[in-house]
Amino acid sequence: MTGSTPPWKRRFSPRGADRGPFHGPHRARDAERGPTDTAGASLEPAAERSDLPAPVEVPAPAARHRAGVIGDKARQAARTSGDRVRAVLGHLADRIIEVAPRVPVRDLATLRRQFPGLGPEELADKLVAGAMRGTATVGAGIGAAAMLPVPPAMPTELAAEVTGVAAIELKLIAELHEVYGIRPPGDLRQRSTAYLNAWSSERRVDVSRPSTLSAALNGHAKRELRQRIMKRMVRSLPNLTPFLVGAAVGAAMNRRETRKLADRVRADLRKVQVPWDALQELPALERPADALEMGDHGKEPGRRSREDGH
Repeated sequence: MTGSTPPWKRRFSPRGADRGPFHGPHRARDAERGPTDTAGASLEPAAERSDLPAPVEVPAPAARHRAGVIGDKARQAARTSGDRVRAVLGHLADRIIEVAPRVPVRDLATLRRQFPGLGPEELADKLVAGAMRGTATVGAGIGAAAMLPVPPAMPTELAAEVTGVAAIELKLIAELHEVYGIRPPGDLRQRSTAYLNAWSSERRVDVSRPSTLSAALNGHAKRELRQRIMKRMVRSLPNLTPFLVGAAVGAAMNRRETRKLADRVRADLRKVQVPWDALQELPALERPADALEMGDHGKEPGRRSREDGH
């Protein structure tokens, strides 16, 4: 149309654009300059602001080296202490394994002759009472030795107590198996290993497991034995209390521990008990050539043994 403005000369406003006045400096709108409220902004140095995390101080190289050396020494000391404990436990385990075949055990016929007129439970009670007296005597002796001014001898006394208590309790376990009619098969060394397994696990001999009847302990049995020895040593530490307090504590503690062991083994043996009238005739137990001189802890107080063999 004549007189109209050509399309290329027409002014078009961009859709959605801010049409506010250009009041800001350099003809910039307020929206383009951002907020002008300074209440939320701070011109304080960053180090003095409390809303920022505290700066982490990096230790000097000398301090880092010192901390590393201390940590290495602590780990080395822990390893050395652990090696010493394992060495002591290994030595005691070997000692008890060596002692086990030398423990004299009375068979059922001998026990019935020594305690005439008693049934299985009454006879077992006599054996438990005698073993408790024996372990209490050992504990009291170690407690009395704690009064002597020889601290380096204390580990030796503790080891002697564990070995002595183990021998008495091994004898008790073996004779309880005789009373309840469950004699493990095999020769002297095989039966000793079986009783040693029973002492470590605080259970009866399981004749259905061939591994418990072998002449040598396997790896699992040796670990159980070391754990049992460690438990005994920890419980025997109060025996070293001076002023004869340790003697009383050691006697009471050993008596209680032997009672607990006997109760567990007897409860387990009752499940498979064989009555005396149903027992087959078994050969007499052989006496070890180098038997330990343990005394007769199972005989009745004030009664002389009729059998000088065991």
